[in-house]
Amino acid sequence: MNGTHAHPGPKVYITVAVVLAIVTMIELALTIVPALYLGPLQNPVLIALTMVKAGLVALFFMHLKFDLPLYAAMFAGIIFICAVPFGLAMLILM
Repeated sequence: MNGTHAHPGPKVYITVAVVLAIVTMIELALTIVPALYLGPLQNPVLIALTMVKAGLVALFFMHLKFDLPLYAAMFAGIIFICAVPFGLAMLILM
């Protein structure tokens, strides 16, 4: 066995797509509805929600959840080296 697992059926992918849509609606509501404005926590919350969506896409639609752990480690390393400093810079600049 090479460390891979069977991929799930369409039900899992539809569920993930629905969760992504719900998180996107929450993000839109936070930016459009003035009553939901979170003050100084607005940008960190939106960035966290975006990271959740990116993680779901990477895990399920890029199949990292079902591939060798080495691939997930490589992906996480690249994110840590590139995206984390960029995100911190954006938080500081805002």
